[in-house]
Amino acid sequence: MAEISDRTGRLVLAATPLGDARDASPRLAAALATADVIAAEDTRKTRALAAALDATPTGKVVSFYDAVETSRIGGLVAAVAQGRTVLLVTDAGMPSVSDPGFRLVAACVEKDLPVTCLPGPSAVTTALALSGLPCERFCFEGFAPRKDGERRRFFGALADEPRTAVFFESPHRIAATLSVAAEVLGADRRAAVCRELTKTYEEVRRGGLGELAEWAADGVRGEITVVVEGAAPRRREVGDLVDEVRALADGGMRLKDAAARVAGEHGVSKKALYDAAVDI
Repeated sequence: MAEISDRTGRLVLAATPLGDARDASPRLAAALATADVIAAEDTRKTRALAAALDATPTGKVVSFYDAVETSRIGGLVAAVAQGRTVLLVTDAGMPSVSDPGFRLVAACVEKDLPVTCLPGPSAVTTALALSGLPCERFCFEGFAPRKDGERRRFFGALADEPRTAVFFESPHRIAATLSVAAEVLGADRRAAVCRELTKTYEEVRRGGLGELAEWAADGVRGEITVVVEGAAPRRREVGDLVDEVRALADGGMRLKDAAARVAGEHGVSKKALYDAAVDI
């Protein structure tokens, strides 16, 4: 275990541009130039980004991608404990969000070491904002599964999800994924396919899942983020709500008041619900 230094070290998570280097913040440029250690998903891309920002790294640049993530964590945590600033960057977007980073953050938190963040670009929120779909509440689902059975279960879990859902997909699987989504969620469920965000050939296609599946069948290129509309609330019938009314009445509430409350919560006729409760 590394001995903790008197000098304050920290892990810095930094969001990087999705495609246009001009989206980088001045704080990111400064961090690339001054960090003691830069842990990069792809060291070549990170050096190219630094060059585009006129930032010359003075610290050590090490690779930090899926295959080496576990083996690198101990050394990076030790560096923070020894008072160094470790900057974590991925190819694009925010570390830990479907990219390396979560395990390193967890390891630093476990050792009570400082962790901070330089906010910036995110494909998730960018696609959500561009989709034209409700975004007051949303869920992020990472990458869609590759195998057909798992993919169907993935969308089955979203069938009654009221929040707008966001997920990533690769260009060579997007057609099959949208086809399954249309089958499971319905061809008319609204969605948006966002590709090459912030880049020269940025494109956002909006429509029903069936329509989008047909479009994708001709082939789609680039980095892809998909946004799918949440499920509409299912209207419950009067007969389904009688048990709720009876439960309130059994608890001491007047039957008429219980029917009024439940009817108001579910948007059904108060009289019809009261009559059904009386009949039972």
